[in-house]
Amino acid sequence: MKKPTKPAATTEPRAEYDFSRGVRGKYARRYHAGSNVVVLEPDVAKAFPSPERVNRSLRALVNLVELQAK
Repeated sequence: MKKPTKPAATTEPRAEYDFSRGVRGKYARRYHAGSNVVVLEPDVAKAFPSPERVNRSLRALVNLVELQAK
């Protein structure tokens, strides 16, 4: 039995997406300045209620890895 084929991808956005109030280049300056934007998966985001907690945890992880590498 053959698996059903996936529909062909289109370049057109879906009708339910409304970009009329979008701002072109809103984050361009920040991106150009070299800042990194990281999007966390929902399950990970639940564990970190603020950017400070994310940074603190990542710094602790980096320190731990550096200690183990020695």
